[in-house]
Amino acid sequence: MARADPEPVEALPPPSDVLAGKTALVTGAARRVGATIVRVLHGAGANVVAHYRSSAEDAARLAAELNAARGRSVSLAECDLLDVTQHSWLIDSAVETFGGLDILVNNASTFYPTPVGDITPIDWDDLVGTNLKAPLFLAQAAAPALHERGGLIINLADIHGMRPLRRYPVYSLAKAGVIMLTLSLARELGPHVRVNAIAPGPVMWPEDGMDPSLRARIVARTALKRPGSAVDVARACLFFATEAPYVTGQILAVDGGRSIGW
Repeated sequence: MARADPEPVEALPPPSDVLAGKTALVTGAARRVGATIVRVLHGAGANVVAHYRSSAEDAARLAAELNAARGRSVSLAECDLLDVTQHSWLIDSAVETFGGLDILVNNASTFYPTPVGDITPIDWDDLVGTNLKAPLFLAQAAAPALHERGGLIINLADIHGMRPLRRYPVYSLAKAGVIMLTLSLARELGPHVRVNAIAPGPVMWPEDGMDPSLRARIVARTALKRPGSAVDVARACLFFATEAPYVTGQILAVDGGRSIGW
């Protein structure tokens, strides 16, 4: 059986103060890609509101680690993003804690297969709700605060929002919706708020495991012949936040060339 390359471990960018005085809200921030985005934005000087739904212990450890490095720079916010009535509270907590909101990162996501024949309304509500509905309504709730600060929305899409992943039709269509949401919001919220998306490829394998031979095939079809890391995604967030003031309505594939080697 073919063996896939191990999960890459990449150092965080060096600390800086390029985002000093800025506040970011990151959803799904307790673990995996979300936690790395928090670390990278925090390392660039931002204050961060780290949202989580159920990973309270992971969120607490992350906040303790970063607050030890820079006091009172990370706060936690627990809520179920499927309950859109909580979105205004989430935005208000960021504004009240740090004085405003500059960056919203819609990272929270659910991901699991829904082969045709087995799709249920619960699957639809969960996958579309978490991946598409929540980012829309949270962006709507955040728009006034972001407008005030000339802010930025970063949506986490997926390369499979552009080309579907077999056995994952509901997830794929939800991420396709995120891509159109990004374009639409960029038009609706400009010129005061920029809106962009990151479309990761094979940057983190699913936690529930994946056949090593399948991993190897995916890597073989990637132009760079290696998987990426969560840091690659977080660096793209940092780029949009610090180096791209004239960029909006764009979808940046962070996929090692996977999308050109289907």
